[in-house]
Amino acid sequence: MGNMDGKAVEELSATEIHQWYKKYMTECPSGQLTHHEFKQFFGLKNLSPASNQYIKEMFNTFDFNKDGYMDFMEYVAALSLVLKGKVEQKLKWYFKLYDVDGNGCIDRGELLNIIKAIRAINRCNEDMTAEEFTDMVFDKIDINGDGELSLEEFIEGVQRDEFLLNVLTRSLDLKHIVHMIQNDGQNIHMESTRQELINGDVH
Repeated sequence: MGNMDGKAVEELSATEIHQWYKKYMTECPSGQLTHHEFKQFFGLKNLSPASNQYIKEMFNTFDFNKDGYMDFMEYVAALSLVLKGKVEQKLKWYFKLYDVDGNGCIDRGELLNIIKAIRAINRCNEDMTAEEFTDMVFDKIDINGDGELSLEEFIEGVQRDEFLLNVLTRSLDLKHIVHMIQNDGQNIHMESTRQELINGDVH
């Protein structure tokens, strides 16, 4: 297991963890989720090359100990970070996701490719094109004008600009995944109850 934010995990309720565990073990009985299984897990099919690359980067940021697999605690920590983490925690994760080559800076090409991929997957309906949004981000927060965003520039710049913060948060909203997990948990419970009724175990 890799390094995770314990506080974020602690904020989860027992019910949430139980639902997430059922979903995880149903889809991944081995307890070791691969990149391919990760895509299947969230129903991601027929993706473009750019979207596939984005999903791979997302998987890599969730694979905290870099062993090529996502175990259950990494999976819980990742979802809890995105869903319940503090703003600065989320922005650090966003930065890591956008910094595809891992050099500690985000350039226009990296940000543009990720924004395009996110929109393709989430089917976001935004007023601006991905290119216009990328230009706006750099115009607003690339303080030294070098065409790259450092972690400090990114976090401080986005936190100062409510519009940017809202767009980035909305684009990486994973609430639909939680609903899917919760619905699966309800379906599993209903199926279990149905089987008990058939077997005469419920009175």
